[in-house]
Amino acid sequence: MKPLILVVEDNIDLLYNLNLLLESNDYKPITAKNGEEALEILSRLEEIPDIIISDIMMPEMDGYEFFRVITNDPRWNRIPFLFLSARSTPKDIRFGKLLGADDYLTKPFNEKDLLAILSGRIARNKRVNALNKKIDETFSTTISKVEKPLGNKQEFFICLFLAFWDDKFGPELKQYFPEEKTFPIPLDKIVNQLFTVATSIYGHDKITKAEGVLLDIKNLNTRGYLFFDSYPDKKERFGEKQYMIAVIAPSISYFHTLEIKEIFIDLSEKIKKKQNWNIEEYWKRVYNLLLIDPIQI
Repeated sequence: MKPLILVVEDNIDLLYNLNLLLESNDYKPITAKNGEEALEILSRLEEIPDIIISDIMMPEMDGYEFFRVITNDPRWNRIPFLFLSARSTPKDIRFGKLLGADDYLTKPFNEKDLLAILSGRIARNKRVNALNKKIDETFSTTISKVEKPLGNKQEFFICLFLAFWDDKFGPELKQYFPEEKTFPIPLDKIVNQLFTVATSIYGHDKITKAEGVLLDIKNLNTRGYLFFDSYPDKKERFGEKQYMIAVIAPSISYFHTLEIKEIFIDLSEKIKKKQNWNIEEYWKRVYNLLLIDPIQI
């Protein structure tokens, strides 16, 4: 099946050319002239687009407002989003990325650059979707063996944990906070399954590049943000010590992950340098962040 691309652009000539470019490269484009029209199209679609390409300066509803609506709607906020705009100053580009867009391409653009971005983002999204599906299957099997009811989302609260990969034993839970929290499934099993499933989808050679992934853990009525990194270690089979820093909470938005990632990068640097750190302090930073609603544009 050809990847579905939603293109939002008020310049009719450019919209026509983009449509031809995408069709000739085995994509299935659908087009809209502004944000309002795009939202109407999205609401009628039976399948979710693989990526959205949007101009910024448009009548009726501009690209910023369109992006705000998309990112605050759970039906669409996981769709990779690319700004394609004539607003090309460094300040404009930084602002577009600060808002959380996956990429920002300026007009006039190189067709090869656009195609490369599309290919990379769609491939990554497919891996995330595969990971979500695998996690659903894995936890569904595990939870069916648990007699204790899961309850509702409010019974869960935010938990931060660190796990290392051990060549003999697999994922190994090292630290977590809060320690008194009781989960329907032991936390070490949750960690084991998240880490194991991630490596089965991505492979050990690709999970440890200071990258994060946001997941829906539907069977636990929660979401998780997993951050993988590593440091050199010749004693390990992969030549590096691999680890996962993660948070699970009732609700984590894409906007939240932008700031959580910065917190985890800071923590990861301390792990690599073997510096002292306090997990409760990092938990408080994440906890306070998640109490704030996603930013409004």
